[in-house]
Amino acid sequence: MRALQMDSPAPDSSTTHVVRTQTPTPGPGQVSINVAYAGINFMDVMTRRGDPGYAPLGWPLVPGLEVAGTVRAAGPGVCNIQVGDRVAAKLSGGGFAEVAVADSKLVAPVPDSLDLSAAAAAPLMLATAVLLLRDVAQLRAGERLFMHKVSGGVGSVVPQVAQTLGVGVRVGSVSRSSSIDAATAAGWDHVLHHDDAIEDAARRAAGGGFDVILDPTGTTSLELDLAIAAPGARIILFGNAGGTAPAALPPFSRLLGSNVGLLGFSITALARTNPDRVTDALVAGLDMLVQRQVHLPVTVIESLTDVGAIHDLLANRVGTGKYVVHVNDRSSTCDPRLAL
Repeated sequence: MRALQMDSPAPDSSTTHVVRTQTPTPGPGQVSINVAYAGINFMDVMTRRGDPGYAPLGWPLVPGLEVAGTVRAAGPGVCNIQVGDRVAAKLSGGGFAEVAVADSKLVAPVPDSLDLSAAAAAPLMLATAVLLLRDVAQLRAGERLFMHKVSGGVGSVVPQVAQTLGVGVRVGSVSRSSSIDAATAAGWDHVLHHDDAIEDAARRAAGGGFDVILDPTGTTSLELDLAIAAPGARIILFGNAGGTAPAALPPFSRLLGSNVGLLGFSITALARTNPDRVTDALVAGLDMLVQRQVHLPVTVIESLTDVGAIHDLLANRVGTGKYVVHVNDRSSTCDPRLAL
């Protein structure tokens, strides 16, 4: 089969290329999937860079964390998923390939009315938005939401999920002013350029402080988060986009005095420890798509050979919205004789 391989850590796509490799088979509790589309994520870039916490145990590797397609085969112990089922799956890797293997606990059915290209954007991106807002932040009606780095995939869907939960005002920041229009179109009420004046601009947009702050920047923006937090706010750190070593967290007395909660979230860790919660969020996200409560601004890339260039766009902060790659047209078949 064809797969996208990263040979070694690199700041760009110079070590990323398409190879022919052995078609995987599912083990106990796993299913193999004929991949129709695979989601492209900034976490792929962090893996490629070899960032702490995202670097693989060994090189080379086939990246790819979310896919949609049809079930090719089921391993021993799998009884709730059938060959030929249309599914979306959260993976630990290996998604940029014509066949991928998934833990059956992290696989969800895709309704017939939903295109697989949209479903491929749900297992990581949309499920993360649902988990952040519904489960971790426990966003309540009327609350004010702020998020950093909203020009990317998660940022393009968070305001829509928040709307389903009755959010009050939605304010996002971008690092490039050229990204403001696209972020506004995704549903943010106010999109701010992340410059020296952002604290005052954010507080004006909220009419005070924010109740929920989503921060994928590690700890580099934590002082700003605390400055714009309302009493009782929840600040959620859910990534480390810069790849830098995290700084010390604020002292307990500072959080206590403001009644501010500081929370950490990793969908990767949650998938290991409580996969049912991840799949529940994925099912909820797919239902939002079917009910047209959420629209994903998906850009389809037509070849695995172009994925490295999209990773470069994301690394340089010039990508917008969500990208998925069309992997193959065999998602409707489970005939192993068709494997390359």
